[in-house]
This record gives sequence, C-alpha cells and structure tokens, in this order.
Amino acid sequence: MQSAALGLLSPSTPLLKTRSPLSPNSGSFFGLPSYQPSPIPNGLSRPLSSSSSRLGTAGWASGPALTPVRKGAEVLVARASSSVPESAGEGSAAAKPSSGGLVGTLQLGALFGLWYLFNIYFNIYNKQVLKVFTFPITITTCQFAIGTVLVLFMWLTNLYKRPKISASQLVAILPLAMVHTLGNLFTNMSLGKVAVSFTHTIKAMEPFFSVLLSSLFLGELPTVWVLLSLVPIVGGVALASMTEASFNWAGFWSAMASNLTFQSRNVLSKKLMVKKEESLDNINLFSIITIMSFCLLAPVTLFVEGVKFTPSYVQSAGLNLKQIYLRSLIAGLCFHAYQQVSYMILARVSPVTHSVGNCVKRVVVIVTSVLFFRTPVSFINSLGTGVALAGVFLYSRVKRIKPKTA
Repeated sequence: MQSAALGLLSPSTPLLKTRSPLSPNSGSFFGLPSYQPSPIPNGLSRPLSSSSSRLGTAGWASGPALTPVRKGAEVLVARASSSVPESAGEGSAAAKPSSGGLVGTLQLGALFGLWYLFNIYFNIYNKQVLKVFTFPITITTCQFAIGTVLVLFMWLTNLYKRPKISASQLVAILPLAMVHTLGNLFTNMSLGKVAVSFTHTIKAMEPFFSVLLSSLFLGELPTVWVLLSLVPIVGGVALASMTEASFNWAGFWSAMASNLTFQSRNVLSKKLMVKKEESLDNINLFSIITIMSFCLLAPVTLFVEGVKFTPSYVQSAGLNLKQIYLRSLIAGLCFHAYQQVSYMILARVSPVTHSVGNCVKRVVVIVTSVLFFRTPVSFINSLGTGVALAGVFLYSRVKRIKPKTA
C-alpha cells in the first residue's frame, strides 16, 4: 500500500490542471518532495472479540465505547471520549493483559505502526485536497460515505459480525453521532485554513476541554496534579499560536470547536443508557455512528454547499479530476482504517499505554507534516508545540493518580 500511495504523490500527477495560487511555503501540492515514512514492524493483528458478555471498560480512542455500569444489569452506558484517549479508560482499575512473548510484541508494534501510518497519510492527502477543493462539508461527507460503504461491506461479507441494534439504542447513540459529525467537520475546516502541524498543536488542548466540561456538567473535580499538567498545554498552545506562520482565526476557532465537540461526547455519553446487546462492541458502535454521521451530514451538504463533487464541477474548477477523486478516496480509507486500528490497540493495552501512544502519534503527524509540506517553523513555535505536547504526555500520566481518601 505504501509504495502505491507514494506513487500517487509523484510530481507527474498534478491535482491542478491550472496553476495553483498556493504560496511557496505552503508545501508541494503536486508531489512528495523527499519524505518517506519510517518503516514499521510487520505483524498480524488479533481480532477484537465481540462475544464477551462484558464489554471492555476502555472507551473510545477516537469514538465511544460501552462500559457496564453494574454487575448483572441489562444496561450499558454509551461512554465516549475523544481522540486523546486519556479519559477513555477512566474508572478502569487494572491494565489490560498484554499478549506476551515476541510474537505479541511484534503484533502490537505493527498495529501502532499502522495506526501512525494511516494517520500520516490521512492528514497529507486530506490537506492536499482541502487546499484546492475548499468545501470541507463535502469532503467530510465523502469520508463518512467511504466509511459507510466499508462498514456495510464488512457486515454483508461477515468479515465482522453485524450487530443487533434496537430503536432505543439508536436514539441513545444519535447525540454521540451528532457531536462526532461536528468534531470531524470542524477538524477538516481547520485543516483547510491552517497548516496540519498547527491544527494538531491546537488539538493538544483536548485535555483542557475534558477537564472543564467534566467539572461543569458532571461535577468531577480534577486533582491538583491534573490542573498543573494543563498549564504547559495551555501555555504551549498559546506560544505556538502567537508565532504560527499560517495562523488565521477561522482555522484556530475551527480546531477549538473540534476540541469542544469531541470532548462533549464524554458528558453526553455518561448520561445515556442503552440496552445491552452482546454484539454491540467498540467497532460496531463506531460503525453505527459512521453510518449515522453520513445520514446526518449528507442533507446538510446539499443545502449548504450543493453538489460540488461532480466531475463537471471539479473539471470546471481547473482541477485534476482523477487525482482529486483518488486522493479523496485514499484519505477516506485511511480515516476509517486508523480509527479501526485504534480500537484493536485499545483492546490489547491499558488506557494509559494507549494515551501515551496517542500523544506520540500526534508528534509523528506534526513532524511528518512539517517535513512534507515544508512548513516554516520558528524556534519559538517549535518550543511552544513541544511544551504543549509534553503537557499532554504529563496529563496522560497524572490522570491515573487517584486522590487519597481520609
């Protein structure tokens, strides 16, 4: 896949038939300059079990998970966290058992490598398309459409067991699908306005919104250590924002809105109850939300942006039809794939390990996007980004510290 994807980025396959009004510092839109992603360990992934009577307590890495609320109950809380999965495992007392042995280590390493690789390609291809095709609602709808097709294919071919879903469950999941839709839409809006590295730097603020919303609406007061870990996050993002070359308010506030919507899943999901179904595990729940997100956003796209992804419109805009379609397709596939792999990892490791891995993933995406798009980065900007990411790492550690009881 990697060699094929790199071929699509060759300078001989431009997306624009006419000259693009891009600035020299915004990166090469026509091909891969010199960057090659680091190789990853090879291995096979262990399928996530969906037949257990107790679903895992880890929660979402990039979407919601189901957590039992009491022993023997026929009720589950649809609990969602954000793309920063430190809150995904709140309340989980013990780490998940590891696979053990060399084979298990290689498998886990391969999954982490795929997780990072899919993220890299998603951000690069997505940014390339959004840079010239300035319709983020249409692009987001296309990504959900691709995910919907993959989900239906997976269920129809029995690659993954189709869930038994009731009407009450769909009603309970609907608010989660709504905020999931908005979160991804705002992320794409930000990526279309500012550099990929800057969007992900702002998204490092997710722990701040998690603590704020949990305190305001759930009464969950953070520990002193958690509050202290937020200081470098907020300070680092502020420092990076002040020195960001691609800064504009539309991109900044879109990324902030993405943080707010993703973190609001925690608040919503803790108040939602759905009837237990054995087949409704993390992957199936994400699959249902993907389909619902497409159904929610498709009519909005037609009303706000109209039909802008037709061959006639793309060609009339002076764009390379084949490359726009192909890169949009790859971005959509990578978008769905990295979230699926994230769930597979979350089923094998503790929430803390997953949270640390997510922090490292953000660093990898920022660095590779800077190299690929040749984003101008000053020393102060790099320092701010580094401080913010260090704060996220610290937050993922201190979040596990429980306050002492008298």
